[in-house]
Amino acid sequence: MKIGIICAGDEELSSFLPLIKDCKTVDKAMLKFHIGRIAGMEVVALFSGVCKVNAAIGSQLLIDVFGVDMIINSGTAGGMEPDLEIFDTVISTEVCYHDVAQDILTEFHPWMESVFFAADSKLISLSRTAVEKIKPAGKVIWGRMATGESFITDEGRLRINQEFSPLTVDMETASIAHVCYVNRIPFLSIRCITDTPEHRGLDNFDENCAKASVIAKDITVALLTEIKNVYCE
Repeated sequence: MKIGIICAGDEELSSFLPLIKDCKTVDKAMLKFHIGRIAGMEVVALFSGVCKVNAAIGSQLLIDVFGVDMIINSGTAGGMEPDLEIFDTVISTEVCYHDVAQDILTEFHPWMESVFFAADSKLISLSRTAVEKIKPAGKVIWGRMATGESFITDEGRLRINQEFSPLTVDMETASIAHVCYVNRIPFLSIRCITDTPEHRGLDNFDENCAKASVIAKDITVALLTEIKNVYCE
């Protein structure tokens, strides 16, 4: 079994790289794919660059070129739920776009029943086991994520909360989930909080990104161990 690990930025990926055994790097479509093993599992890891199209390109290449069987998105996000604090982590149960007209997904390809892309139920269950074992810093909550192309203003935050009630917002997750949905492969996102409605803005993101990325990485690696225990033994 081969697992794709996709991050948006280089800082989110960097803590994975020392863990990859027998690593080799392949360049494709201006992206670097790092191939090797983590926690006994064959992985292909990359940072795609921010925003939806970049993440979709990276995800489809993971599937078409490298033949991954599932994709895990690891990284950071902005918190939308008032109870979330910096360095808490959200693991996806479902994901949506907050900046795409809903009928585009339901009335056209891929003709979805709703606008929400469901995360894989087995990966959700295994992530609960992983979290219980490693007890990461901060709270871990499972729930809905929303994706759009820009950082969120106060006005935008109100609209997104009213329409979608997500725990987090980011710029990539829904596009990764979208690619996995149409390719019928399992997907999960693990995102640690860098900024909140109370502590918002790029300065907070920049200050907290490195630590938050490591927390998300730790949960992802623990999940790889659980996947290995279930699927490979």
